[in-house]
Amino acid sequence: MKRLNGKSGCSVEVTLSVIGGTWKPIIIYNLMRGKKRFMELSRAIPSATQRMLTLQLRELEADGIVQRTVYAEVPPRVDYELTELGLSLEPVLEAMRAWGLGYAALAQSGEDVAREVACV
Repeated sequence: MKRLNGKSGCSVEVTLSVIGGTWKPIIIYNLMRGKKRFMELSRAIPSATQRMLTLQLRELEADGIVQRTVYAEVPPRVDYELTELGLSLEPVLEAMRAWGLGYAALAQSGEDVAREVACV
């Protein structure tokens, strides 16, 4: 939990510093369905390289969103799952999904999209 010092002091900025980016929301969304192994995540997000997936998982783990469990087996097995803090992001990601679906429908219909500039 290292990302509390935002430039603007806006809580939305703090949230985005933890879950923002291309891959983190997708990783979290996939883990909302339950525990997954690394290769399951990799197959679920084929456009993310394994290196990028590893880096994003490490950041999410460092921020307390994801728990990594290593099993002493041969071959080694590693599971990833959301922590309680990570699970608390479910309504946020569901709202983002709903907004994205609405935005895509609006964009396809050719209507203008209003943008909110200020963070309140």
